[in-house]
Amino acid sequence: MQNRILRKVAIRLMPFLCLLYFVNYLDRVNIGFAGPNGMNDELGMTATVFGFASGIFFLGYLVLEVPSNLALHRFGARKWLARIMITWGIVATVMAFVPNATTLVVLRFLLGVAEAGFFPGIILYLTYWFPAVQRAKAVALFMAAVPVSSAIGATVSSALISSGHGVFGLSGWRFMFLVEGVPAILLAVATWFYLTDRPEQAKWLEDEEREWLSGQLEAERAETEAAHAWPLRKALTHPRILALAFVYFGIAYGLYALGFFLPTIVKGFEQQYGTELSTMEAGLVTAVPYVIGAVAMVLWAAHGDRTRERVWHVALPMLIGGVSIPVALYLGNPFMAMVAVTICAVGVCAALPTFWALPSNFLAGAAAAGGIALINSLGNISGFAAPYITGALADVTGSQRSGLWVVGVIMIAAAFTVIALRAVPKESPTSQD
Repeated sequence: MQNRILRKVAIRLMPFLCLLYFVNYLDRVNIGFAGPNGMNDELGMTATVFGFASGIFFLGYLVLEVPSNLALHRFGARKWLARIMITWGIVATVMAFVPNATTLVVLRFLLGVAEAGFFPGIILYLTYWFPAVQRAKAVALFMAAVPVSSAIGATVSSALISSGHGVFGLSGWRFMFLVEGVPAILLAVATWFYLTDRPEQAKWLEDEEREWLSGQLEAERAETEAAHAWPLRKALTHPRILALAFVYFGIAYGLYALGFFLPTIVKGFEQQYGTELSTMEAGLVTAVPYVIGAVAMVLWAAHGDRTRERVWHVALPMLIGGVSIPVALYLGNPFMAMVAVTICAVGVCAALPTFWALPSNFLAGAAAAGGIALINSLGNISGFAAPYITGALADVTGSQRSGLWVVGVIMIAAAFTVIALRAVPKESPTSQD
């Protein structure tokens, strides 16, 4: 019965959640396609300014992440996610009409404010529906939208830029922002009517299915609280949460460095290797690492669920990815460079879903809402740091190489941190330290 019920839940929720995250992630990183395809020239942006505009999104994200997730826990995912989506959709659409770099920076900050709470809200929402033994796979299915969004998004964004130039009198990159912002608004309406907050409210489950799933999750929550007893205050202040935030910082640093600068790196193949690619061809090349990463993400997370091992399922892919990325631009041809970049993308994608199984091992209820949001918000500072540092180093050195060395070092440091932390804290049931 367990497999039947969880399969039913997965079929009902996961495709829709993946679609939401696909649109979310695309609106977050599509600036990476706009930059080298006309935006930087039209707005007079250097690599440093482009990196700042890309990354300031995450400062807005940081400001409201924890209160947003606590609001979702209180008011329910259906209403709160719909509210998030309609506000980010409006801001993402308005970005098509920016007159200068300053306005772009302001809107990117507001986009982060609008999106705050979406990702940790979904991670928290999945804990309401999937027992811990299958949670990493559920997170992987949801987060597969990241590499899929990057893969399909690279092609779609490139096509919109190429074919949309002159439509409504807009540049190609402006047309891309306009078209890719509207779906979030439409999906906000769908979210309001489609999602169910908790298993006990799911009319699409049979009575005995609702009772079984609700009972399983409640028993698991009670066991977690009895074993670790982490209140909300502790989840927002404990050094272990800060250390997990650094681990996520390292994973996300690699993700966003690739997300924002891979199109620029591929564009640079022409100068470095004499390779000529059209905008569409460059988009297809950019998609390859993410297609392979999506497959690796799901398979690796499923293996982690089967073995019940979490730490090395996070650390090992990070170590491999951290070692591979700095050498990418030292290789003698674009094919080998893309192999190294793909290995890094696989490492990042494989580490992501199993990482989110770690905090839910010892956090439940409001502590889970606050702790997961804090880890995500602090970790996502890398979304500001990665593009800004990578862009600044490119301006100073005239090459992407030094920025990618920083990516590798941070990923390796984060891998050693998660090994040191172990899967769960060692503490007595009554510990409140």
